[in-house]
Amino acid sequence: MHKKHLALALLVTFVWGLNFPITKLGLRTIDPFVLTGIRFALAALPWVFFIHRPAVKFRYVAAYGVIFGLGMWGMINYGIQVGVSPGIASLIIQLSVFFTLGWGYLLFKENIRRVQWIGALLTLIGLAGILFTQQGEHAVVGVLLIVFSALAWSLGNVIIKLSGVKEIFSFMVWASLFPPIPLFLMGGWLQGSTAFAHLAASLDLTAVASILFQVYLATHFAYWGWNSLLKTYPVSTVAPLSLLIPVFGITSSMLILDERIATPELIFIAVIIIGLAVGLYRKPIVRIGSETTVRPQKSH
Repeated sequence: MHKKHLALALLVTFVWGLNFPITKLGLRTIDPFVLTGIRFALAALPWVFFIHRPAVKFRYVAAYGVIFGLGMWGMINYGIQVGVSPGIASLIIQLSVFFTLGWGYLLFKENIRRVQWIGALLTLIGLAGILFTQQGEHAVVGVLLIVFSALAWSLGNVIIKLSGVKEIFSFMVWASLFPPIPLFLMGGWLQGSTAFAHLAASLDLTAVASILFQVYLATHFAYWGWNSLLKTYPVSTVAPLSLLIPVFGITSSMLILDERIATPELIFIAVIIIGLAVGLYRKPIVRIGSETTVRPQKSH
């Protein structure tokens, strides 16, 4: 990978990891579904008036928007609010890798290699350990919500594949039109008028900075950068770099939020990261002249 592209990958994964504790700061004063709704409203408006609609069936845009906004980020933020630490949330969301593999097997008849089964097993062991170490019913429910959000992310990946979209940035902007109303309705359903009470007063400097970071860096910039890399390099080259997201997420949570992780949790976190690394292992085909050889390559 070219140095400038590697720098872009590092910056994107850093932004995505940092997004978890930054989001937590916004959740201190704003309901999780209302905060997520504001994020996607600003991600869509006023940009949809200046960016052409992506050349795909609009049902894909709408479905992706609801699944990505409500199913993924709404549930992540709700899970963090009910007790999951942002650092652990940034790790658990990576389970989408294995959910995506499963959808590929079921829907597109893609093979799952033995090493990927081993990686999935290790990751499930680590996840079970994380669940076991959580203190309190709310924290366990929060972890399950993050697992659900990982499933939602994988469904979003399936929609991207089925749509065949090329204009990813335009797709993200237009898809962002659809989550706000369901998110606001969900906030009202769970919390009633409390979700919106004193919202204007809650928008202090920290909350506003959190929202702007989520919209313009974690959504617009990061998804543009990541998909630009996917267009330039094979998935097997780019995907392993996503392992840096929980590294940055956990580290930044410790620095920004003074988050402390107990030794048992650190052990299970390591097991999950190893499982993800094993699951992303690739044996790329290298062509030399007219001969084809297989050269093992480990994820870094």
